[in-house]
Amino acid sequence: MPSVIRGHCSKQYSMDTHIQRATAQDIPALEALVNSAYRGETSQQGWTTEAHLLKGKLRTDAASLAVIFNDPTAAILTCSNAEGVLLGCVYLQKQEKKLYLGMLSVVPGLQGGGMGKQLMAAAEDHARAIDCDTIIMTVISVRTELIDWYQRRGYALTGETQPFPVDDRFGTPTQPLEFVVLSKAVGNDE
Repeated sequence: MPSVIRGHCSKQYSMDTHIQRATAQDIPALEALVNSAYRGETSQQGWTTEAHLLKGKLRTDAASLAVIFNDPTAAILTCSNAEGVLLGCVYLQKQEKKLYLGMLSVVPGLQGGGMGKQLMAAAEDHARAIDCDTIIMTVISVRTELIDWYQRRGYALTGETQPFPVDDRFGTPTQPLEFVVLSKAVGNDE
């Protein structure tokens, strides 16, 4: 289990979990959570694993996370239980009037319990709070179950694709991969 996240909880989305903005002190717990949700044996306990698509155990590392905390346009929201244990997170970056969403992660054994929906709702609240009217994201095109999950939450395929970056630090693709782009309008009148 990832380590404890300490800090003031800014918003409560359910009776026993809290959403808050992460700090650089949370990097070790975030690194453990994200890697456990996407890669290696632990990831296969959940449905968000990429282990079958990418060889390697890292989805992110401490250096990459540190870059996020040094970017004034970026934030990571975390979901913790009442004891302060990190259960989920989502990366957000303002890009003019759009908010890029990525790295949505939930502890594999807790996936399917609604925490991802809570983090998505918090991301949409964050977008409106910083005057973004649209959330955009990229998803590996062969992840049809994940694309379907986002579509059930109002995200639509834009028709745009992007190449999948090749960086051996974060895994070697087991097949040709590309991203599809999804978006959702989240203006204050939505």
